[in-house]
Amino acid sequence: MFPRDFAWGAGTAAYQIEGGWQADGKGPSIWDTFSHEKGRVFGDQNGDVACNSYELWEKDLECIQQLGLTHYRLSVSWARLLPDGTTRHVNQKGVQYYSKVIDDLLACNVSPMVTLYHFDLPQALQNEGGWTSPGIAAHFDNYAKFCFQAFGDRVKLWITINEPQVCAKLGHEDGIHAPGLKEKGTAAYLAGHNMLRAHAMAWSSYDSVYRPKQKGAVSLAINSDWFEPLHPGSGEDMKAAERDLAFTMGWFAWPVFVTGDYPEIMRSAVDAQSEKLKYSGPPRLPTFSEDEPAILGTADFFALNYYTSRKVESGGGRGEGLCMKSDRDAEEVLDPSWPVCGVSWLAVVPHGLRKLLKYIKDTFNNPAVYVTENGFSQVGPPQIEDVQRCEFYKDTILEVAIEEDGVDVRGYFAWSLMDNFEWADGFSVRFGLFHVDFSDAKLTRTVYRSGREYAKIISRYKSAPCKGEQLAIRD
Repeated sequence: MFPRDFAWGAGTAAYQIEGGWQADGKGPSIWDTFSHEKGRVFGDQNGDVACNSYELWEKDLECIQQLGLTHYRLSVSWARLLPDGTTRHVNQKGVQYYSKVIDDLLACNVSPMVTLYHFDLPQALQNEGGWTSPGIAAHFDNYAKFCFQAFGDRVKLWITINEPQVCAKLGHEDGIHAPGLKEKGTAAYLAGHNMLRAHAMAWSSYDSVYRPKQKGAVSLAINSDWFEPLHPGSGEDMKAAERDLAFTMGWFAWPVFVTGDYPEIMRSAVDAQSEKLKYSGPPRLPTFSEDEPAILGTADFFALNYYTSRKVESGGGRGEGLCMKSDRDAEEVLDPSWPVCGVSWLAVVPHGLRKLLKYIKDTFNNPAVYVTENGFSQVGPPQIEDVQRCEFYKDTILEVAIEEDGVDVRGYFAWSLMDNFEWADGFSVRFGLFHVDFSDAKLTRTVYRSGREYAKIISRYKSAPCKGEQLAIRD
């Protein structure tokens, strides 16, 4: 079952909870800019205030203690620490804020897992080209070194970049996340490439300069659904599912854990489509320079964000011209037997997590794994007695607990600690273990039933981890 040192956590991200978008010298981020543009976010909502965690951190800490978490995953705002994105100007108020958060967590016996980048690039760096600019990698490395120096004596688990696939595709191909670019078939690959370069530089800096004293661990959080062929007997559907996995998880996991380069199935698909469409520009999927830190081996554990699964058949994106969809050539469908929670894309498939964990073990040399995000959404009127979400967490944790696959799972982080600003969905979608009343100036936090149940699960395993506890989840 779960060992005594298993990490029981919940996660948040700076832009989604902090508010204080101009407070105490913070610089603007791309999400400040994006959400202030009309029509970008549901109801033209924004994160100017959000959960106001910048002022109400002690309330968040009470929530963390009420759940009995052993770990808390948070992100630091690059623009709050370094308003123009560079170390030329350090915002000491931002340093003090995060230092207090980390100290308070440790005083409560809660270990912080700190994410350096969770979608909120300083706008000053976006003005220079953002993630599509080669120079962004060095900026990120400097920012990472600043954070390692400031907080690394107390932080032992680091995530460099959260969900680079989402950041690249939704922000640079689909245009539905900041910075809102729709440069089809090119910008997302370039952004993803520079994120990998940035990650590798930061990991190498930590490894050579900070690890000997700080003795922490660094990775990047890779999101992926589980994909399987719509028709199991179809060779075409099997290839399409394999491509889908390569274009999602493999895009970032393959270079870091397997070869130091992109999956061959991904590169050959992109190159073939470029040739077919007579694309004459530079290679859309770049190559890594031997003059920079190697990508291979730059993760001390595998951080996985999992939410849902898809059935896949071949044929998606044909006839759409130069774009990622035509490169991938895979059509995703929902199995009608899977219940959908809240948002239309989120089918509840706990067993998909087990299959994905087994795939990670078999494909990436059995790494230590932290499930760094996993959650269940709610829309419409708040339901404090969220029975479906309770069942979801029980079922999912049972899948993580299965021992026969031999996956080295070290921790599980629910998304999220509390309802917050859910990117383009604004406040219309809620993932929290605590409800936040955004109509109340006090932004009152109220525990959902799922929060109480998660606390019970944590308490059982912290106090008596043993084989017989497996069934106790179902009480």
